[in-house]
Amino acid sequence: MPWVATLLRNRVLYRSHHNAGQARQRRAKISPMQALNHWNLLARRGVTGVLTDIDDTLTTDGAITADALAALAALTAAGLHVIPITGRPVGWSLPFARDWPVDAIVAENGAVAIFSSKKGLRPNQDGREQLSKLYQQDDATRAANYARMQRVARRVTQEVAGAVLAQDSPGRETDIAIDHSEFAQLPPERIAQAIQIMQSEGMNATVSSIHINGWFGAHNKLAGARWIVRELLGRDLDAELARWVYVGDSTNDQLMFEAFDNSVGVANVRRFEAQLTHKPRYITHGERGAGFAEVAAALLAAR
Repeated sequence: MPWVATLLRNRVLYRSHHNAGQARQRRAKISPMQALNHWNLLARRGVTGVLTDIDDTLTTDGAITADALAALAALTAAGLHVIPITGRPVGWSLPFARDWPVDAIVAENGAVAIFSSKKGLRPNQDGREQLSKLYQQDDATRAANYARMQRVARRVTQEVAGAVLAQDSPGRETDIAIDHSEFAQLPPERIAQAIQIMQSEGMNATVSSIHINGWFGAHNKLAGARWIVRELLGRDLDAELARWVYVGDSTNDQLMFEAFDNSVGVANVRRFEAQLTHKPRYITHGERGAGFAEVAAALLAAR
């Protein structure tokens, strides 16, 4: 009977996907991060796109360095798709989406994408900016979530000693951010307390190299990557994971490190190594922007 064949096929597909996921988890847990020169030439040659974190991956001391910016331009010129995915707010990301040689920037941990209106989809009314924004949540959901998030933010700043909103908070539309290392300092126990409060309110919470981010919704960096690759490029990321690289530096990159065989941590990821359940497969010699430039050079050398 046709439904029996379908059921059996689905079981096989599930087992294959499940076993592959378990293999990735075992590898991430037991394998050390390998130096970048161990990255297989054939694997690099097959890459068609680069997904990357921004803070402390592309940037150094809060600004993109000349070598990292040149690396973005060289990757794009070589025909690779380049999409930064960040916990930073959409307002903060706008000038970089306009000026950097990238396909798009996915901001607020996967909630919203910004891209040049020349790339299609829905152009803004403001032709001066020449940028478009695309959201995962509809207007009504975002408005309701925004009000709820502000209440949680007030609770965190009232209950956690020393907790303050990130200075980029005015540009945030779909999440809240508490500063733990950018302009303010929070010890690990207060970071954990802030996370606990967010989660008790039903929020997702994650920690980047500088902020504690909280939001309502099912999106995250990996879901955001799948979404923008589908919406902008018309492609299925899960079907071509081996053709993409992810570069990151922190605990909020773990979903990406787990999902991508071609996952790279810039050297400063070592400060979070003890906290990483899923580690990147490779690690650069240089930190931050210099590390990202190493990744770009390795990819370009294989072409």
